Amino acid sequence: MAKQNILHICLSHGWGGLEMYPLRIGKEFLNQGYNVYGLCLANSRVAEGMKEAKIDTFEVENKNNLLLQLPKLNRWLKENRVDVIHCHKSGDVVVAALLDVLSSRKIIFTEHMGVTRPKKDLYHRWVYSHVDQVLSISDETYKRNVNALPVPLNKIQRLWLGTEMYTPIESKEEIKAIKKELSVPVDADVVGVTGRIARGKGQGELLDAFISLEHKYPNLHLLIVGGLTVKQGSEDEFVAQLQATVKEHNLENRVHFSGFRSDTKRMYAAMDIVCLPCHHEAFGLTVIEAMAAKKAIVGANTGALPEILEDTAQLCSPLLPNEIAGAIEFYLNNPQARQKAAEKAYARATDEFSMQTHINKLSSIYSIISND
Repeated sequence: MAKQNILHICLSHGWGGLEMYPLRIGKEFLNQGYNVYGLCLANSRVAEGMKEAKIDTFEVENKNNLLLQLPKLNRWLKENRVDVIHCHKSGDVVVAALLDVLSSRKIIFTEHMGVTRPKKDLYHRWVYSHVDQVLSISDETYKRNVNALPVPLNKIQRLWLGTEMYTPIESKEEIKAIKKELSVPVDADVVGVTGRIARGKGQGELLDAFISLEHKYPNLHLLIVGGLTVKQGSEDEFVAQLQATVKEHNLENRVHFSGFRSDTKRMYAAMDIVCLPCHHEAFGLTVIEAMAAKKAIVGANTGALPEILEDTAQLCSPLLPNEIAGAIEFYLNNPQARQKAAEKAYARATDEFSMQTHINKLSSIYSIISND
């Protein structure tokens, strides 16, 4: 069966899990012999990432310019025989709908956020009438999408995201070297968090939890991995607030900001416990990455995290630092339970959340809608 030519639309200046997703799967499909293209904003991090991934792109200055360039874009798609358009932001679906009017194509929308307001007015009914398949990234978002989107039930399905599975770094010497690189004592117990630094991701509550524990556990350190600027996806004011709190409590030697890192595997290796108190995550790519790193996890009891983690983690309210601290303390005082949780998380990630599992399912979806 011939492989489809796929366009990924991601018209975003941001840089988070949503924006990284089309790059990750785009590279995987390129490796499998598909022709993959991208539509993105010029000078955005998405555009840079697509170029790095060797994805051929059509770039526009802004969405208003895109409307004027639709005929040119349509010709470019025809020349490259693109037959599947894959959207990743709700605002991009209208672009795909207009392209479908110009030349009939199959449209997929991965709904990464979970719609909170109904979209069943005349405008949205027209836009979504062009969508052949909505992919919800969790059961949590699936329920919201069924209720909110003007799409038949048979055109909405859940497809969990995937992550690269690898052999976790467990060499004591290598872990010591990573800790030294981060100015973390080699014998420290490290609680870590990865991802975009923003209020909704829970780093503030985690820092408060750490402050409540730091006197009782003098060997405990906190590692915060994530970009420190807006361009790297963070909230500038929130970063400054965290850093000010660290300074106020004289914890500069025990709270470590790594900045943006592309070597996430090595960062996880330096952590003994991964804490992800996201306020209301639609899926949580960082969660399955931590599972794949074979780490004991403290996660939020809200959003999609309970669905993803099941019984492999300590769950707590992401808004209550005392609960977060209690879950961390449980692992600190129970090393056997910590090890067992890490092993269960790794096994679940291998079974349910590997990138290969995700790619196989998505490839099947591409084929099915192309043959409808």
